[in-house]
Amino acid sequence: MDSLRTPDDRFADLPGYPFAPHYADIPDGDGGSLRVHHIDEGDADAPVVLLLHGEPSWSYLYRHMVPVLVGAGLRAVAPDLVGFGRSDKPTKRSDYTYARHVAWLTAHVFDAMKLQDITLVGQDWGGLIGLRLVAARPDRFARVVAANTFLPTGDRNLGDAFFAWRRFSQEVPELPVGRIVNGGCTTDLDAAVVAAYDAPFPDESYKEGARQFPTLVPASADDPESQPNRDAWESLRRFDKPFLCAFGDSDPITKGADRPLRELIPGAAGQPHTTIEGAGHFLQEDRGPHLAQVIADFVRSPS
Repeated sequence: MDSLRTPDDRFADLPGYPFAPHYADIPDGDGGSLRVHHIDEGDADAPVVLLLHGEPSWSYLYRHMVPVLVGAGLRAVAPDLVGFGRSDKPTKRSDYTYARHVAWLTAHVFDAMKLQDITLVGQDWGGLIGLRLVAARPDRFARVVAANTFLPTGDRNLGDAFFAWRRFSQEVPELPVGRIVNGGCTTDLDAAVVAAYDAPFPDESYKEGARQFPTLVPASADDPESQPNRDAWESLRRFDKPFLCAFGDSDPITKGADRPLRELIPGAAGQPHTTIEGAGHFLQEDRGPHLAQVIADFVRSPS
């Protein structure tokens, strides 16, 4: 599998992102390997919070939250998914599948990092992939925070907002990553922050993963990942560890997606689910410190 690696100088002096890079090598699923990146801040023996980004962001999305979590005595781990951030970027769109993303993240956080007793925080694709890991290995997780995410099976219409986004992502000549993140926020990001979201992608050849992600969401009942997601739901219907929904109030893509999570997952019963006011799709940008405090309180609360 051929891949690209974003030059390190693209990540120099990004605003609000002083974190040292950490890397692991994982199987690419095609006989080779990929180098993947993660932030790892806080005491190595502290409870671990796994912060998973989605499309088309990277671990930079969590820069406002990491200091709050570490200050609360937690270990904050924020990977860059394959194709994003400082992680390697396979060059063919066909290299990226939902199943491979699940396998890549499994290899990264379970096999290479050997994380245990994880508090998962999944937003956007961070939830679509992260919840598959929870379903497959519930023993590795202590609790879950779902933030503006869902686990679609293709059995229900995903809504006009999703299909408009998917159409745009496939038709626009140049994928404007930073502008997409800015457009998914209720706040207006500084130009330097928008540029930081563009940093992993020197040109369009680095964006094959970002281009492919919207097409991988199961939107029909016969999607290749529809049945695996149905199977994952069967596991999640037995997940009785604490499960919290923290959704923004201004995200048209995932509005209402918290309802099945709260109603069908046993661990969600009786939890202090919250709607974060003034937060769009990228609630980490709009209300990051607030979301981080919600997570810290959830970790520290009696189970």
